[in-house]
Amino acid sequence: MRTEVTATYIPSLIKTRRRVDSAGVADGSSSSGMAAARRASVPGRTGHGRGWLAEIRDALVSVVFPSGCRICERLLTSASRVPICEECLSSFERVPSIVCDVCGRPLPGLAQKEEEPLLCPACQEKTYAFDRARSFAVYADAVVRAILLLKFEQVEPLGAWFSERLAEMVNADSDRLSADVVVPVPLHREREKERGYNQAALLSKPLARRLRLPHKAVLLMRTRARPDKQVLSLEERWESVRGAFATRSGSQVDNLRVLLVDDVLTTGATLDACARALREAGAKSVIGLTVARAVRNPLPGPREW
Repeated sequence: MRTEVTATYIPSLIKTRRRVDSAGVADGSSSSGMAAARRASVPGRTGHGRGWLAEIRDALVSVVFPSGCRICERLLTSASRVPICEECLSSFERVPSIVCDVCGRPLPGLAQKEEEPLLCPACQEKTYAFDRARSFAVYADAVVRAILLLKFEQVEPLGAWFSERLAEMVNADSDRLSADVVVPVPLHREREKERGYNQAALLSKPLARRLRLPHKAVLLMRTRARPDKQVLSLEERWESVRGAFATRSGSQVDNLRVLLVDDVLTTGATLDACARALREAGAKSVIGLTVARAVRNPLPGPREW
C-alpha cells in the first residue's frame, strides 16, 4: 500500500523519528537512539541543532525516494548522498590513540617512554620506506563493507565522506602529517581500464581539495600487475609489489613531501613499495594515509606480535 505524502503525514514522521531517538538516548535500548547519542562525536554529522526545514527535507526524501542503508538495510531517513545510515557510520571503529609512531599499528597496553618513539617490532627493524602511516578506522565489520562499496561500486559520495575524515586527521596532526602534494596509490593500467576508475583516487582527489594541495593522480604508476590469485599469503603480498611501482617519466618529485593515499593498509607492503619508488625519484618524505588498516602481524614468519 502506497503512503500518501500529506500535510499531516510529514509532521507525524518527524515526530516519530524524534520520539524514537529520544527514547533510545534515555534508556540506551535502541541502536538508532545510541547512534543519536553518539552523533555529536561523529565528524561530519549533524546534531540536535538541525532546523525544522532540514527535518522536513529529510522526511520528504525518505518518503518520495525511499532507499535502504547499503550495510544494514535500514531505511535511510536523511537527505545524504552517502548510502549508509548514521548508525552504521557511527559504528566504524576508530584506530586507537596508542599506535606505532611509524606505521600506525595499534599497540594497546603499551606505554611510550619519554622522548622515545613507540615502535612495533616491524618498525624497530626499519621495515618500511615511508616516514609515517596513519588510518582512520580498524579494518573490520561495517568498515569492510563500506570499503567494498567504494572499491567495486564507485560510490563517490562515500569517498568524499572518508576524505573528510582523513583531512581532519591531517589537520589534527599537521606537524607530522603535512605534505606538498597528494598522490593516490595507482592501479595497473589493465586493472584500471577494466574497473573504469581507481578507488584510491576517489579518496585522494577530494582530500587534496580539502587540504588545498595539488593532486597528482598520474605521478606514480604500477608497472607490474597484481597476481590473478584472489587471496595472497603474507609472502606473496610482499613479493607481488616489490619493484612494481615507478614514477612517471617527467614527473617532478624532488624535495616534495608526498601524502600517499590508499583505501586499506593490510601489511604495508604496497605503501612501502610506492614509497621506495618516490624516494628513489627524490621525494623528501612520504606519509601514508588510508581509510582503514588491519591489526595483524604485517610480516611473513611464525612470530605473533
